[in-house]
Amino acid sequence: MQISDIKDLMAQFDQSSLREFSYRAGEINLAFSKNESLALSPVAVATPAPATTEVSSPAAVSQPASAVAETDPIAPSLAEGDVVESPLVGVAYLSPGPDKPAFVAVGDRVKEGQTLLIIEAMKVMNEIPAPKDGVITEILVANEEVVDFGKGLVRIK
Repeated sequence: MQISDIKDLMAQFDQSSLREFSYRAGEINLAFSKNESLALSPVAVATPAPATTEVSSPAAVSQPASAVAETDPIAPSLAEGDVVESPLVGVAYLSPGPDKPAFVAVGDRVKEGQTLLIIEAMKVMNEIPAPKDGVITEILVANEEVVDFGKGLVRIK
């Protein structure tokens, strides 16, 4: 992948409504994010390419993916309960609309099948139901956060 390709991807990402984008091909791994919790916006991560390809532009941050993970420390959770994981990749919404109250809050009792949040994927709103009756002990995502498959969403005890 050439630096011009990376610049094109960055420009397209910047003009899109996407909050996060990642691309992996062989030894190349790019990740862009517009989320406010990150220090750099957008972020491009490129792992070292084969010796014949050289990326030498300040537009791309060249470092191993493990170094990026170390800059975003994840605090261990003290809350109890089972984690409800995301069944798909998309944008998490904690309420049914911008001016509506959240589906659930910490301390709320929920019934099996009750909507915990919505994940938007490909313009489709997917309700995430509670897998069991219980009490919400922790909400693990922020409103409008991009979530990956398997990411913890809420914790139910």
